[in-house]
Amino acid sequence: MSSSIKRSTIAFASIGALATGILAYAVYFDHRRRTDPEFRKALRRESRRIAKAAKEEAEAQGAQQREAIRKSVAEAQREGFPSSVEEREGLFMNEVGRGESLCQSESTHIEAALCFYKALKVYPQPAELIQIYDKTVPKSVLEILAEMVAADPTIQVGPIGGSSSDAGGSAAVDD
Repeated sequence: MSSSIKRSTIAFASIGALATGILAYAVYFDHRRRTDPEFRKALRRESRRIAKAAKEEAEAQGAQQREAIRKSVAEAQREGFPSSVEEREGLFMNEVGRGESLCQSESTHIEAALCFYKALKVYPQPAELIQIYDKTVPKSVLEILAEMVAADPTIQVGPIGGSSSDAGGSAAVDD
């Protein structure tokens, strides 16, 4: 029984020594940060370096995503789209269903947006469909879809919400 007490005493002493060491280092670090101007400068430089690296990584990731979007749109255009009404309806229903199921996973947002893009290509009134997407599709997928639409000049989206701005403009003219 005394050996178990010794072990627990040793364990508590070790944990206490470790906690004391961590606390002492925190006090030393804080004192040095407050009193040493060179140390503060080094901390600021390190912070800026880390922020710059994070910004460059985000820009590289954004460029990589834009390239993947451009390739996806080009591949979809190469595959082509059906011309008969029945085939277009079938493709629309299939792609919207696939897009909705792919939206559930964060890693498949580009594929989900591609499905919604294909459905948009065969839909007779794309502006209305975009308004529906705006209410039902997650924002991150919608942003990717907007980039896909911007990359494809053949989609005629037209002014979204243009009638309300026209009404506001004519009211200003009537005054």
